Amino acid sequence: MKYEAVIGLEVHLHLNTKTKAFCGCSTEFGNEPNSQVCPVCLGFPGSLPVYNQTALDYAIKVALALNCKIQEFTKFDRKNYFYPDLPKNYQVSQFDLPLSLHGFLDIEPNGKTKRIGITRVHMEEDAGKLIHQDDCSLVDFNRTGVPLLEIVSEPDMNSPEEAYEYLATLKSTIQYLDVSDCDMEKGSLRCDANISLRPLGSKTLGVKTELKNMNSFKGVKEALNYEIKRQSQMLDSGETLTQDTRLWDAKTEETVSMRTKEGAKDYRYFPEPDLPPFVIKEEKIEELRKSIPELPKEKMQRFIKEYGLSEYDAKVLISSKGTSEFSEEAIKKFTDSNKKPVANWIIGPLAALATLNNCEIYELKISTDNLIELIGLVEKKQVISNLTGKVVLEEMIKTGKTAQKIIEEKNLAQISDSGSLSGVIEEVVKENPKSVADFKAGKANAVMFLVGQAMRKSSGKANPKILQDLIKKRLTK
Repeated sequence: MKYEAVIGLEVHLHLNTKTKAFCGCSTEFGNEPNSQVCPVCLGFPGSLPVYNQTALDYAIKVALALNCKIQEFTKFDRKNYFYPDLPKNYQVSQFDLPLSLHGFLDIEPNGKTKRIGITRVHMEEDAGKLIHQDDCSLVDFNRTGVPLLEIVSEPDMNSPEEAYEYLATLKSTIQYLDVSDCDMEKGSLRCDANISLRPLGSKTLGVKTELKNMNSFKGVKEALNYEIKRQSQMLDSGETLTQDTRLWDAKTEETVSMRTKEGAKDYRYFPEPDLPPFVIKEEKIEELRKSIPELPKEKMQRFIKEYGLSEYDAKVLISSKGTSEFSEEAIKKFTDSNKKPVANWIIGPLAALATLNNCEIYELKISTDNLIELIGLVEKKQVISNLTGKVVLEEMIKTGKTAQKIIEEKNLAQISDSGSLSGVIEEVVKENPKSVADFKAGKANAVMFLVGQAMRKSSGKANPKILQDLIKKRLTK
């Protein structure tokens, strides 16, 4: 490819406060339309806003976690534009004196660390929600005034894969802070992308396009890939790119022009006259800094050091706060010094079942006690095989029963008695003379085929290690 993509992301994050940014209305999701509104969030004349202290604390914690410099002096501004879901005809946001500046977030695309600059993290309020129907559009103002953070990255990403990794890392970090659920389906986390192309080796930025309407990280990646192809084709054919805002259409898998891009002057920013400026004292910043929990990168390094896990295993186990807590609880309960079996079961079968059930690992109906019991039965007591263990795990999640109870009820216990296995072995030896001959001719691997046949005849209940030993003894008589 003869062009380099230059990508910056703007993430809008709902803070999970109980009340809105400037009034006492509830922020609860999914209630009756327009049931959570008041004169303040609807912009009635004479109503005055008061900023939510919890929202300010959460905002500072996010900024600190992203290594930003908190500004001692910050203020709110009015961003003026007209749209049906904006009842005041302006949005309370921040312009020239934002909450924080100059941070960074380290990501690891393809296993290599890359530092992405954070331009700013600033506070603002959300707009309402338009619901489009065939003959009209309806507006729900419940979301109006919900406290938002806008997290603006530097244009430091050069591929859709890096953008995806940045979003995943950012989401994980924020979830650890417990300041937002980051649920894209609820609109708690939304992302706009800015992308331009330039010739490889050039330092001059190309014409920027802003992409909107992407409701998943996968959608962001797909939209960026499409836009790279579109802009490349235009540049190759000598066409002139214009700065505009485009919408991603997931059905047609293409971007569609929405409008030419506005600049700051189009919004006529001016200081919000109804809110005084903030002076954030260093003591407050340090108090909040101390309240920040162990973040994903630190937890990953600790998992590697304390539990002897590989970097890959540790990275998967700390991918979300809930999963990391579940994983660590299980690891601590597994008394063997080798913690790898626990990681294998969580990353493998448990993760697969979570995907199947469209939930997180920690949301599956299985306790760490029951999981460790199952792993013990497979790894140590040799009561059941690994394959049977996966069947038992699925049944445990469906029924909530313990592994031992399911094994007893379904008669799944592994057969280890040589007397019980001898009949199966004789049948396999008689039915597979070629494999028997191969083994006797020195082809040691032939015994594994015979073990597989015997396992099938025993419906997977035979102990494979004992079976292998017994077959070898039988063939060397």
